[in-house]
Amino acid sequence: MAPFRRWADLPADLLCRIGDRLDLKCYASARGACTAWRQALAPPSPALLVLADSRLCPSAASLPTRRLFDLAAILTGGRCVGSSNGWLVLSIALYGGQSVFVLFNPITATEIVLPPLIYESRWVSKVVFAPNPAKDDFAAAAICDIDRIAYVTAGARRWAVLDPVRLVTGDQLADVVYHDKGKVYCLTRCGDVHLLRLPERRRRKPIDEPGPSSVQPEAPVMPLPECALAIRGRRNQQHRNLRMLCYEHLRPRDPTAPMKFTVCSETLIPYSYRRLNVGPLEPDLNAPATVDPLLPEGNLPFDPATCFAPPYNTVSAFTNAKNLVLCEGNLYQIWRNASCTVTLQLPGGGHRRVSENEILVLRYYPRRQPCWDAVTDLGGYSVFVGRNNAVSMFAEGVPGLKGNCVYWIGGRGRDQGMVFDMETGRSIPCLPTVGFVPGPLQSTICWFFLSDIVNSCNNSGGRRVYQTRSRSRAERAQDMEE
Repeated sequence: MAPFRRWADLPADLLCRIGDRLDLKCYASARGACTAWRQALAPPSPALLVLADSRLCPSAASLPTRRLFDLAAILTGGRCVGSSNGWLVLSIALYGGQSVFVLFNPITATEIVLPPLIYESRWVSKVVFAPNPAKDDFAAAAICDIDRIAYVTAGARRWAVLDPVRLVTGDQLADVVYHDKGKVYCLTRCGDVHLLRLPERRRRKPIDEPGPSSVQPEAPVMPLPECALAIRGRRNQQHRNLRMLCYEHLRPRDPTAPMKFTVCSETLIPYSYRRLNVGPLEPDLNAPATVDPLLPEGNLPFDPATCFAPPYNTVSAFTNAKNLVLCEGNLYQIWRNASCTVTLQLPGGGHRRVSENEILVLRYYPRRQPCWDAVTDLGGYSVFVGRNNAVSMFAEGVPGLKGNCVYWIGGRGRDQGMVFDMETGRSIPCLPTVGFVPGPLQSTICWFFLSDIVNSCNNSGGRRVYQTRSRSRAERAQDMEE
């Protein structure tokens, strides 16, 4: 065999052997080296973020490569409430029943601590955020309680909690999905959709950085460690230099060891954020945001009988697991019957049987009435829903994937990755444990993608689309796997 003259001339089987020994960060970098390497190495996404009984750290179980990529340890006590573009949102429980939200990159172990969420009910079910976050440039939105949306932007002292969303009786918020330019679509259990428009992202100075006209302290203040949070009281001058709450990540040299949280000894705050001395008129520095119904005024107020084509206006009440996803510029609702099999008596006569874990996909038609109707395929795409920001992906040419499928997490007993085939109408496990994941899974956290956004290098001039295309379309798409 003639010796290769360029790295691109390496045989594909040799590249695959090398790739099997690389971690996720190096593997993604290797795929970006050249077209030949990209074609030889299967994409690492989509993957399931899993915790195995025999492991201390989470792993990314890649469907295309059928291998596990070890990740950095999730913060001790962290509950995942969101995932997007290779980042996780963790809700970290502190002393006194408090919690703090951290954007965490399990590949680079980078952490971005978000400002506190000060609200009577601290339950947050899901958080979505803008891609490529930084400590001085981020934007996030969350479902807070059952009918409120909270959001936060860089430079703010705390989250802004909006007024309750106007919902029909008995309804509540169920899912959120982040779209381009600060658009957040919010879905309710009844199938109602609202659009949150976040303020424009702009970099700001850190909240504790003194400006030119600020009064300097008489004595020097010792800087906090890089991985520490300091939320300073601002009601009066006495609390200005007080560390009201901080945590430290005591990380050993071993990057796979879990990190610990401690509260500083000089923390003097009460046990509840509700009792913080933060006046109601004190600005939180979040620019105003608006929430509007998606439906035009002619379809308001929301009524399933007029918004969903029959028989789905009746079925909507019996599919209590609902998600939103954007695919090729279209908005879809993903409904799943998470309870038992039911047989419905339809108002116009006849019956409709909805099996357990049966999934329905409805597309939004803004110029029709009813404006939501079921579809039988997704044009070759597949969608991934769960705690993650929903992602659509063209499945052709991607190993281990099938088009026109809904990938979800659930099932009886322990959560597991499932795939619903729209053609057969059945759900099966998509991640067999034999020969793939060593030992039984302790938990399946969410779908994990290195990037939810792709730069499309076609005739449209590099427009941004919200799905990940396959290797077979390498000439028209380039994954952002950084």
